[in-house]
Amino acid sequence: MSDEGQPMPGTAHQPDTTAAESADAAGGDRVPRPEEISGLLEALLIMSEEPADETALAEAVGAPTEVVREALDGLARFYDESGRGFQLRRVGGGWRYHTRPEHHDTIAAWVRSGGQNRLTQASMETLAVIAYLQPVPRSRVSAVRGVNVDGVVRTLLARGLIDEQGADASTGAGLLVTTDYFLARLGLDSLEQLPDIAPLLPEASVLEAELAHLARPAEDTEEQDGHEDESGPGAPGAGPAMGAPGKEEERTHDEPDQQQPGE
Repeated sequence: MSDEGQPMPGTAHQPDTTAAESADAAGGDRVPRPEEISGLLEALLIMSEEPADETALAEAVGAPTEVVREALDGLARFYDESGRGFQLRRVGGGWRYHTRPEHHDTIAAWVRSGGQNRLTQASMETLAVIAYLQPVPRSRVSAVRGVNVDGVVRTLLARGLIDEQGADASTGAGLLVTTDYFLARLGLDSLEQLPDIAPLLPEASVLEAELAHLARPAEDTEEQDGHEDESGPGAPGAGPAMGAPGKEEERTHDEPDQQQPGE
């Protein structure tokens, strides 16, 4: 009798369930399957400026590290088998997208020539900060812009618009400066010909007026609270206070401040 079509030993009458379904049956938290988190991992890796380690990715997607590792391995195999122009590699203790080595020469020549693409807004802003503050460490450029500029700086270095020369005396970090190619692209002979940045900034009187406008609502609120306190319970001529003394004021000042959340 042929064994074709017969179940493997030890698998007869076994339901085709996954670990996630078993967890559901046991009443535990459902464990996502690798294919269910692959798309989310792709999105996170595209947004990441640095290699993303499996632990951080697992925390972000809410899955065990083993499942994340399996999903990443599956993505890497899929990119290789489908002949994509990029690959997913494990580098520096994390995972990151890279262009394939066979395309590097063409990509480098295209970037150096400027290609068909223009600088993004983020690149223009970063280049302006470096141009006016040079020599400047990368950390200060990030502080001025309020975002991480590592990716943008790499683009500007690849374009030949900036260079890294010398090191900061206190931190040892490399200092960024513009290049002669930067001057040539702007049609300038020296950095002294850069336009004065002062006319582009708001005048001090305008800033003072804006700050005063922003502060006025808070002052009006304080004055209104003061008038309410004078006519409230405990004020001269007021009737007997209802409830414990100062209870209304406690409720007012015990409310937590609203904080606003923090390219």
